[in-house]
Amino acid sequence: MKKNLAFIYASIVAMALLVTGCSDDDENIRVSSEASTQLTLSSTEALELTRDMTGETVLSLNWTAPDFGFTGAVPTYNVVVGVDAATEAMPARVNVGNVLSKDFLAEELNDAVADAGALAGLENEVKIWVEAMLGKDVVASSAAQVLTITGYATTFDLSSPWGLVGSATPNGWDGPDVPVYSTAIANEFVAYVTLVDGELKIRENNDWTVNYGDTGADGILDQNGDNIQVTAGTYKVMFSLNDFTYSIEPFTWGLVGDATPNGWDGPDTPLTYDSSSDQWRAVVTLTDGEMKFRQNNDWAVNFGDTGADGTIEANGDNIAVEAGNYLVSVDFTNNLYTLEPIDIWGLVGDAAPNGWDGPNVRFTPDYANEGVWILENVTLLDGEIKFRTNDAWDFNYGDDGNDGTLETDGANIPVSAGTYTITLYLADADNPTYTIE
Repeated sequence: MKKNLAFIYASIVAMALLVTGCSDDDENIRVSSEASTQLTLSSTEALELTRDMTGETVLSLNWTAPDFGFTGAVPTYNVVVGVDAATEAMPARVNVGNVLSKDFLAEELNDAVADAGALAGLENEVKIWVEAMLGKDVVASSAAQVLTITGYATTFDLSSPWGLVGSATPNGWDGPDVPVYSTAIANEFVAYVTLVDGELKIRENNDWTVNYGDTGADGILDQNGDNIQVTAGTYKVMFSLNDFTYSIEPFTWGLVGDATPNGWDGPDTPLTYDSSSDQWRAVVTLTDGEMKFRQNNDWAVNFGDTGADGTIEANGDNIAVEAGNYLVSVDFTNNLYTLEPIDIWGLVGDAAPNGWDGPNVRFTPDYANEGVWILENVTLLDGEIKFRTNDAWDFNYGDDGNDGTLETDGANIPVSAGTYTITLYLADADNPTYTIE
């Protein structure tokens, strides 16, 4: 027994000495006050960024490793972008890990200067520097390099006062009207819409004061003219207030291929027009395989990617993809596309159409407002619901206080039977909210 006690006592003393020794070593470690890093830019010439430069390296940064006065330190680095003219925005920080260089693609640099408060389409004096971090502390910074950068708008305002109204449109004669968008040609407009058998007219500001129909069905708009007859289908509606001509033609873009839900035989997975980016987009689950983009569920007009370089070519090669959930975006004006991995939010519960076992009823991103997801015209039963990603319970939201604020793994949300529009507001990760209307 005495031997055991002696052994325990000796062990305690040894541990105490070891801890004391470690503390003394820690106290002796000091970051040198002269630690610094030197930043070099590939160019300080003025940069004018444009959307068609997507995928191009436009600026390269290199910097030196700081001398902290001791060995073994492995810092991480932030590239910091600040704009002198910005009055409210904070500098944008891009964490690059522990490497000593960063190549900025055009879209990355454009996002960084925009986040820092740069005004699109104007020359901005931009300062770029590097921070070296140990843990959460900035322990060394480079001097700022200054250059002039003109960025481009990442969102568009193509809205117009015009709309489509009528028994053939989704909201009938009472509206609200189907939105019509401006085009690159003054006084020429376009709408993309799914119609039913019926009639429509074109009117301004959801009001009958100024409206157009077609008296004589001759393809010419007449003020206060006759209703325009249409048959069910998905269409591109174009009209000009320069010569008052109009056209209504079948029009869809979609994804086709063995990587898509319906394979090479279709029907194609539809893409939706996003006026905020002037792109066609879809949130879709793909499998390992290949795909292409095509118009009107037909091979007459199709695009692939010859060279796998992110640009599309008419009748180009099939696009190879790996299984996953993606936001697919296609810019048919500049012949560019992206496939971005994404978590897809959905609705689940005994009040939801597919019950607790799912699959989820999927929300659609509001492309013009980051972090907003919308599910329109969903029919619910009396019961409960929750929101989760990717048809799984790994990450889900409920509402503990039934107060419109979401909590991770929160309580089920009680609902009454009815048809609703549900909106998730997830941009603020610390305060996600939702509405059911």
